[in-house]
Amino acid sequence: MNAPLAAERSPAAHGSVDGREPVLTARNVSVDYEVSPVVHAVRDVSITLHRGEILGLAGESGCGKTTLAYGINQLLRPPANLTSGEITFHDQDGTDVDLRRLEGEALRAFRWDKISMVFQGAMNSLNPVITIRAQLHDVFTTHRPGMTKKQKEERSQELLRKVGVDPNRLDSYAHQLSGGMRQRVMIAMALALNPQVMIMDEPTTALDVVVQRGILREIMRLREEFNFAVVFITHDLPLLLEISDRIAVMLQGEIVELDTAANIYENAQHPYTRRLLSSFPSLTGDRGSFIRTGEEA
Repeated sequence: MNAPLAAERSPAAHGSVDGREPVLTARNVSVDYEVSPVVHAVRDVSITLHRGEILGLAGESGCGKTTLAYGINQLLRPPANLTSGEITFHDQDGTDVDLRRLEGEALRAFRWDKISMVFQGAMNSLNPVITIRAQLHDVFTTHRPGMTKKQKEERSQELLRKVGVDPNRLDSYAHQLSGGMRQRVMIAMALALNPQVMIMDEPTTALDVVVQRGILREIMRLREEFNFAVVFITHDLPLLLEISDRIAVMLQGEIVELDTAANIYENAQHPYTRRLLSSFPSLTGDRGSFIRTGEEA
């Protein structure tokens, strides 16, 4: 795991990306699950996210991807504990915010406004007993108390249109929507307050390929329109190669490689990254035989 990292050889890994300024900086972040024995889920991770960037976070299940995202967004619950590190949000107004110092009402006001999150499993994230309209309106009631009912309604309709959902679906409940539509609604909710950073935790998991591609196109289009930065978490490295500016590869709680998507694809340095790249079959080449002993498969 201590092989030379791509981060060490590429200025793009930690420096400016196409001249973009940092929007979020995490330094030496560690998270433990305080059970017996203690599980060191995230170990001394440092990462920088730039404005308008899509940063892919790849790795196998259990490697610490979601735990790191929850730690950055101050969403950890016992027995998880952020034991060390600095997490700084660089606001577009020029101020820096130490996220570890935020608590109570200040933390609640910061979340969703500056950094939003699309959680894995939209059916579990949306409230099953109230309409989509009520859930969107609740975001505005909490964070924009000055908005009128008409303004909330207009903004809710606008958000659904932006993610490709008919505004008539505002009257629907979560179980009345398809998986792809539920995921689009979650993205609309994450966009509601025009955040500067959006963390997306496997937003296309369990969706079929056609729906997945549609959602990815929407994410790319919205990122171009609003210039928010994205942390895109998935185990699907080929997907990240397609959509990301940079990719961080996690293994056993550590980032073992961090570089531009192009460099990861062309010249991955860490053995684990190379194994990930080689684990997907080529779409070209000779067809293999499907003949078993004496019979067709």
